[in-house]
Amino acid sequence: MQWTLVVPLKPLARAKSRLADTAADGVRPGLALAFAQDTVAAALASTAVRGVVVVTDDHLAGRELAALGARIVPDDPQADPADGLNAALRHAEALLRTVRPRSPLAALNADLPALRPPELTRVLEAAAAFPRAFVPDAAGTGTTLLAATPGRALRPAFGPGSRLRHRRSGATELTVDEVDSVRQDVDTGDDLRAALALGVGPRTAAVAARLLIPGQ
Repeated sequence: MQWTLVVPLKPLARAKSRLADTAADGVRPGLALAFAQDTVAAALASTAVRGVVVVTDDHLAGRELAALGARIVPDDPQADPADGLNAALRHAEALLRTVRPRSPLAALNADLPALRPPELTRVLEAAAAFPRAFVPDAAGTGTTLLAATPGRALRPAFGPGSRLRHRRSGATELTVDEVDSVRQDVDTGDDLRAALALGVGPRTAAVAARLLIPGQ
């Protein structure tokens, strides 16, 4: 089963505010872009992935991620800004269903800089056994990936506490061993250190090296 991945990305200037204790205001946009670049590059290298669609209105991010091979879709101008990533995912899903109605879809966080293609492949292969499935984040409260097989709606409920919401929505929680790179999203300085310990992609490594993070 070949999956189409949807990666929502907010404007870089507003991204990763919780990293303020680790990265200055002028550094965070570049760090968020590096996260997204390493995430998309790893996703495209997975043998289970047919393509990656990035939903963003950020022109720089769109240009850089398109150069990696992603398709760029602008945010829905009529969406409620308060609905954030979920609105972006529903918008992309609606567009993709008109082109590939029988394609399996998966929403993937843009902040998985340690993502390893073989681990993502294993997760997607496991997800193929269920109508809807998700992967909880390393913190145990959020979600890093939500998958829907052909004919099923994603029904995204990302945001704080999304693990419980996705479980209550009927999605199956995947318990695949040794896929830490799929679970390690980055919101805080501690998250970034954990990702660095796993081994991040080259773009994130280059930006992080300039931060001189203790314990790196």
